Amino acid sequence: MSNEIKTAIVTGASRGIGAAIARRLAADGFRTVVNYAGSATQAEEVAAAIAAGGGRALALRADVSDSGAVADLFQRTEAEFGTVDVLVNNAGVTTFGPLSDVSDEDYQRLIAVNLTGTFNGMREGARRVRDGGRIINLSTSIIGHYSPGNAVYTATKAAVEAMTHILAKELGHRGVTVNAVAPGPVATELLLAGRSLELIQRLTNEIPLGRLGQPEDIARIVSFLASAESGWVNGQVIRANGGRN
Repeated sequence: MSNEIKTAIVTGASRGIGAAIARRLAADGFRTVVNYAGSATQAEEVAAAIAAGGGRALALRADVSDSGAVADLFQRTEAEFGTVDVLVNNAGVTTFGPLSDVSDEDYQRLIAVNLTGTFNGMREGARRVRDGGRIINLSTSIIGHYSPGNAVYTATKAAVEAMTHILAKELGHRGVTVNAVAPGPVATELLLAGRSLELIQRLTNEIPLGRLGQPEDIARIVSFLASAESGWVNGQVIRANGGRN
């Protein structure tokens, strides 16, 4: 990646890890698209905070599970900011509970957003991210730990990791790197909603560093993968979990 002004799309960037990634890339000099599906007010707040700090950002709605919406997201980004240099496939949803209790509706939603949504982003990114660019996917460190209550969510992310490894080989000739970041427990609404304080404390106790991750911990890794310094890192999954697994 050169030092010229660059453009990044971050999906699911209205809050949590996605918002932290959008803010960090903007601080790194990227013109940043803050994608959202339903949280327009929060996405606009993230974009406004970036602008207040001297950056350029645009909040754009697109349901990543809809391939046409993802193609349109790229088109609107290119019209506003030019060629896309970096795509961060962050949008994701989760449920927590035994596999036997997963409803058909929840199963389909997890597949639609986490797997199909990331596939739609990767496919469009493979076609439109510029030569020498970056595609960065979000996975999970539950892969390798296989915590009860996370069966379908973990399965969707395992598929994302498989596609990451393969797309990295398919795009290598263009200098486009494809990597994934797999966070452990991070203190976001996605983790905390619906979980007891006792469970959160147990998760924290399992982490050798003695704390939950923060969204900024993950944003710093994405920043590295989006930079020139990561040019020899390709087809990798970086597990950021404080040593939990």
